[in-house]
Amino acid sequence: MLGRVCLGNTFSGMLGRGGILRLKLKAIRSGIWFRALRSIDRALIDLTLRVVDKVNSDTLAKALISVLTILENALENRVSRAVREVGFQVARKMSLVAQGWGNVSAGSWATDLSFAKFLAIMHINNPMNFMN
Repeated sequence: MLGRVCLGNTFSGMLGRGGILRLKLKAIRSGIWFRALRSIDRALIDLTLRVVDKVNSDTLAKALISVLTILENALENRVSRAVREVGFQVARKMSLVAQGWGNVSAGSWATDLSFAKFLAIMHINNPMNFMN
């Protein structure tokens, strides 16, 4: 927790110079630095890197988290996004149905990354989803 800003998400350890710099370099290397961010957002990150070692301001932390979220989402590939958004949800539903039918071992399906990835890839490759 940083002041009144709750940093329970993935950025709690990234609000130092090292974390911000790593994310910036990753974004530049992948080519999304200029595509995903507006010039004001890039300037915020650049100025923060020049001036601050660790973010102590609540206002600056909120602004940086907003920009870093944009970068993280842009860096996430299609399969990872589908696993997060679709794969685990479908795996949980299938697990509950199978458990209802008496399959005791189906309880682990809901948290199985390989199964969720399989379901996500099946979702991506469904012809009805090509339109999305």
